[in-house]
Amino acid sequence: MDSSNKEAEFIRDRFPAIYETCLQAGVDITKEPIPVVPAVHYVCGGVKVDVNGKTDVERLYAIGETAGTGFHGANRLASNSLLEAAVLAHNASEVSLEEIKMGIPQVEIPPWDPGEATDPDELVVISHLWDEVRRLMVNYVGIVRTNKRLMRARDRLEFLNKEINTFYWDFHLVPDLVELRNIAQVAELIVRMARMRKESRGTHYNKDFPNQSHEVVDTVMKKGYSPISG
Repeated sequence: MDSSNKEAEFIRDRFPAIYETCLQAGVDITKEPIPVVPAVHYVCGGVKVDVNGKTDVERLYAIGETAGTGFHGANRLASNSLLEAAVLAHNASEVSLEEIKMGIPQVEIPPWDPGEATDPDELVVISHLWDEVRRLMVNYVGIVRTNKRLMRARDRLEFLNKEINTFYWDFHLVPDLVELRNIAQVAELIVRMARMRKESRGTHYNKDFPNQSHEVVDTVMKKGYSPISG
């Protein structure tokens, strides 16, 4: 993005935060263009819910961008998600109160037993694995996909998940390790769903299937639940 048509003083006064941030990254936006890359919405699909935000998991609700209601077609981002969040939050709260009045079974959770786990000896490996998952998803499962890229992503994620699970079971849990495991599992699900779609639709574009299919590709979870396109 080129802002060279404006005076340097104007840029510094009007966009001080952006100017300082870019300067810290070695880019003086008063003299050179700002490098721009696409932003990422990691999951475009949502958890299918009914008009009350209820999922098919007992006592689990989802609203906003997380939820797939079908109210706005496939677009649940920004203003649409805020509108849905306000409406479904109201509906979900009323239904939840009724559930609470009926009584919720008490579940006794035993204390966490770490077994023979030890302290992680190589925390740097966790950060490296985290970075590898992110780069893999951007490079192979980004805006433009192909079957070959998705297969490479699947194979690599399978290997990474095995390595991550070794860390998960052999060492004491730390927040970064738990988040890494969650990220890798979500990445695997994204790749699996992308490989199932034999068409290009919305933000999903596969060079091997450039056309949109006229067949129904999303199924209703059960009676009363709305489908959503991902």
